[in-house]
Amino acid sequence: MKNPPPPRSGAPTPTRLTPAQAFDALYGFCARALVRQSYLLCGRRELARESVERAFQLAWQRWPEVAVDRDPASWVRAAAHEYALSPWHRFRPRFRHREPPPADAADRALLAVLLTLPPSYRRTVLLYDGVGLDLPETAAETEASTPATAHRLLHARETLAASLPLLADPAALHRRLAELASGERLRAARPATVRAGGEARARFWTRAAIAFTVTIIGATALTLRTAPTRYDPPVPPGKTVQGVPPEAAPGILSKKQTALRKKLRSSPANGPERLAPQPR
Repeated sequence: MKNPPPPRSGAPTPTRLTPAQAFDALYGFCARALVRQSYLLCGRRELARESVERAFQLAWQRWPEVAVDRDPASWVRAAAHEYALSPWHRFRPRFRHREPPPADAADRALLAVLLTLPPSYRRTVLLYDGVGLDLPETAAETEASTPATAHRLLHARETLAASLPLLADPAALHRRLAELASGERLRAARPATVRAGGEARARFWTRAAIAFTVTIIGATALTLRTAPTRYDPPVPPGKTVQGVPPEAAPGILSKKQTALRKKLRSSPANGPERLAPQPR
């Protein structure tokens, strides 16, 4: 086997990126687009930014897995979309009130119709008509079968066309989704801030897990220390015994018995009368 030719003197040598540099490059490539997509899914600007930050924080925590993924951008996109569509946000106090709608009337109408769709239908039409994925890729990202994804897409298009007839054309729908997402001033945080937040969150949950484990171990040790070593059967409840006559109580004394008691009480406690009874 021949040795490979030596590199030419003028050819630049490829530099290997550090994990932080690779993460920042991925963040700069797709963060803003993901914020706009998340806004179309949830209709809230703050929640859209939070969804993208949480998705990238999760990606940074699992960076060895995400870095070798076939499509890291789709991995982060799926995490951001799932967080934006989580039903638990409705119980958060700051998300109970509606945000100001878009300024343009056409954008308000499109966003209102989008938010009336079920979350899975909304995500399907966004990925297919907004992002531009094909049907199998959309089905894989939404974790559904291809026929179910096609049904969701057709139903979503019919609902949009019924309310906005101009969007019956898929090309027009794609253009309007891009215009609606680009019309809002949606900003993403800096990648260094997101990485720091992800590391802080990982430390918090690690400490919480350690504290919970220590609590469980302490409770187990205390139980083993104070638990009895033998079994004492419980005392059964009392039962009524049948057939035993009730205890007789003294009744009222007669006149003769009362006189005898009075005589005995008035007689001295000692003397021959007590030792030798006298005949009556």
